[in-house]
Amino acid sequence: MLIGVDWGGTKIEIVALEPDGTELMRIRRDTPRGDYQACLRTIAELIVEIEEKTGQRGSIGIGIPGSLEPISRLGKGGSSTWINGQPVEADLNKVIGRPLRVVNDADCFASSEARDGAGAGYAVVFGVIIASGAGAGVAVNMRAHHGPNNSAGDWGHNPLPFATADELPGEDCYCGKKGCMETWISGYSFSRDYQRRGGADLKPSEIMERARGGETIAIANYESWIDRVGRGLSVVVNTLDPDVFVMGGGMSNIDELYRDLPGKIGQYTFSPVFATPIVRSKHGDSSGVRGAAWLWQ
Repeated sequence: MLIGVDWGGTKIEIVALEPDGTELMRIRRDTPRGDYQACLRTIAELIVEIEEKTGQRGSIGIGIPGSLEPISRLGKGGSSTWINGQPVEADLNKVIGRPLRVVNDADCFASSEARDGAGAGYAVVFGVIIASGAGAGVAVNMRAHHGPNNSAGDWGHNPLPFATADELPGEDCYCGKKGCMETWISGYSFSRDYQRRGGADLKPSEIMERARGGETIAIANYESWIDRVGRGLSVVVNTLDPDVFVMGGGMSNIDELYRDLPGKIGQYTFSPVFATPIVRSKHGDSSGVRGAAWLWQ
């Protein structure tokens, strides 16, 4: 049995899979936000619970909302900032008491979609996650590519490309820099920008309903957002030119994205041709936990 854990910023999910990918059981709990020790205990409790209920013992893979610094193995780059600087891998080993594998949650997402999801059949998959933050994972031949600094896919912490005067210097980012892509295209940023234009405090889905209804502010908000996403991913094309973009996270549920994003990326790429498929993830917000389970395969 394969056990995968997705340690997210809002929920911690665990899944048990058969080696062929058949799902046996799935359990979710709310993340104890800001409480690192409570997160560790929750993960350990979920592993005990799912093994008791399935009557099987499994290998354990865990996707975390950040990554591990390759030398010290301390948490880094986590949007769930309470993992940063913590000996995440060592502490998980202590509370679980057996071998496990720990990688970035976006890497789990990319490898899951590359194996049996929307990216199956493509050699190089760039799995984009736009939710409360913005990140990505890179999978090559179904395996996550991390790089020597464990930083592959961190496109959300590059500056917004081709920034206009009114976009400079940009908002402060939790990483300590200003104007990161994440501060412009996350779901939080989408709602914040709508309020700046004079709109109410609404969820992105609610703003998009208003845009579809013809509201001028909502339409302008969406058009700015999709343009910024296009600018950001154009740099990925210029640098990596992946075989497919697989979109995940809450903002991937905006249907218009798949209609409008290809043209926006093509507008900013160096090549005059942009033919890369842009597809919605097959496994949705459960893709990361499936990818974590596959870490021992």
